[in-house]
Amino acid sequence: MIMSETFKKHFILYCSEALGLGMFMFFAGLADVIIDHPGLPIHRQIHLAIIRRFLIGLSMGLTALYILNSPFGKKSGAHINPSVTLVQYRLGNINGMNAIFYVLFQFIGGSLGMYLIYLLLPDYFKHPAINYIVTQPSDAGVIIAFVLEFIISFILIATVLYSNTNKQLSKFTAYFVAILITLFITFEAPYSGMNMNPARTFASAIVSGEWKSFWLYCIAPPAGMIFGELFVSKILKKNLERVTLQND
Repeated sequence: MIMSETFKKHFILYCSEALGLGMFMFFAGLADVIIDHPGLPIHRQIHLAIIRRFLIGLSMGLTALYILNSPFGKKSGAHINPSVTLVQYRLGNINGMNAIFYVLFQFIGGSLGMYLIYLLLPDYFKHPAINYIVTQPSDAGVIIAFVLEFIISFILIATVLYSNTNKQLSKFTAYFVAILITLFITFEAPYSGMNMNPARTFASAIVSGEWKSFWLYCIAPPAGMIFGELFVSKILKKNLERVTLQND
């Protein structure tokens, strides 16, 4: 009975992670279609790509804000990103077995979210302007994409960890995340696709069959987040013991 209750508790956490990233991916695809598909009204009315990216970024920032504050997000901690789970494992906030299942369910949930939006809007979603919201380096090249993915991942986790070591700031952490996602999609997305999340790239790749530079998104975000964690703990001298993503 004890084992079954423990498994049930953990399984709910894993499903919460799958639901979180699945929801994020579904609404990412939906926002891209509604705002950026050239055959739909918003694209025809708003000619500046940066404005359309801002609207997409805002919608995804608000989606992230909801997930972070949702009951299921609070239950699992709303990592919804293998890179974040890795940092939480390094900080001792999650054990190795749970970390493995968190990551596994993040990949599953993200992929299901992508398949769902594809099944609902196949012609719109596969249009070249949307292209399954695949993350790929721009013409600026792989090196630029790698560096920028590292930087935005570094900034995101450093902001979260620093905020949650400060009692005055911790209640705003989810809002900081939403703002950063909005800014990154608006200004950085043209160079690397604004990923920060290997499971997010995998989800698009498995639906589209496009695996170009997939390795980049499996290395740069985790590396950026680990260095962000080290920056907060070693350079800023913050005690990260028991600091989670949600320091309620």
